[in-house]
Amino acid sequence: MRHSLPHALTALTALPLTLGLASVAQADAETLDFGVPAWPGITVKTEIAQQLLEPLGYATRRHDVGLQVVYQGLASGDIDVFLGGWLPAQREMFAPLEADGTIVSLANNVDGAQMTLAVPVYLQDAGIRSFADLDEHRERFDGKIHGFGAGSAASEILQAAIDDDVWGLGDWQLVDTSTVGMLSAARDAISREEAIVWVGWTPHWMNLELPMRYLDDPRDLFGANNGESDVLTVMRGDYAEAHANLVTLFSQITFRAEEQSWMIREYGLEERDIEAVAEQWIGDNAERVEAMLVGVTDRDGNPAWPAVREAFSL
Repeated sequence: MRHSLPHALTALTALPLTLGLASVAQADAETLDFGVPAWPGITVKTEIAQQLLEPLGYATRRHDVGLQVVYQGLASGDIDVFLGGWLPAQREMFAPLEADGTIVSLANNVDGAQMTLAVPVYLQDAGIRSFADLDEHRERFDGKIHGFGAGSAASEILQAAIDDDVWGLGDWQLVDTSTVGMLSAARDAISREEAIVWVGWTPHWMNLELPMRYLDDPRDLFGANNGESDVLTVMRGDYAEAHANLVTLFSQITFRAEEQSWMIREYGLEERDIEAVAEQWIGDNAERVEAMLVGVTDRDGNPAWPAVREAFSL
């Protein structure tokens, strides 16, 4: 069982930034500030990191903000760490900041990530296996591709493909709602065995819950190898220079795609308490946690693993 300190050192307050970065400015030099878009997987991974940092004496704060605000915060110095640098989808935001040293990438924290278009398995069985097959069946799909939010990197990729008439998509429509709205539409269509195509990705609970397949895309609109992706741990460059111990830790925090899919299902779909989901993963993966802490110390310079092992009774 995890120790009973009520996050005295780990400020878990989620700060919605309705006025841009104004609230992020509340951050202070002694607190490690995480940027967290409203994505269950990133949220749970951040919670795991916060729970591991607490017994090491680090204060942390989570900022629940949009993706663009996360990158703005990294650039302004108001956000220190981001566990969701999904590339290549975010490359336009990521690359300039990496090039000038504003941010550094410490690790690909998910093994096996992918993003591209998905269809129900019965459509693949019917011969719809590639982006190239979509326009031939336009009427069946009502000429619609379902996305999870205007302004997302995925939506920008698809809108550009529509504008350029790639794969004959010039007369198609991108229907952007939200992740919940998009997957509700997928569930409804699947329940009636109707045609639907949506933006799919792994890790996510959809891969565990929906009978789905990813479409092949020889033109790699979503990136090389049919949308194969890295999910990068991103840290501010000057923060990394000043915190070598945390660089070591965050370079070693990694997960398998199926693990993060489980996290997303438990927190995002089953709506379990986020602290409980993170605690369960830590409790079930003592050897993995120990490996993440190799060479890491607490703020007093003592080895990290004994402190974490005691705190969580591992």
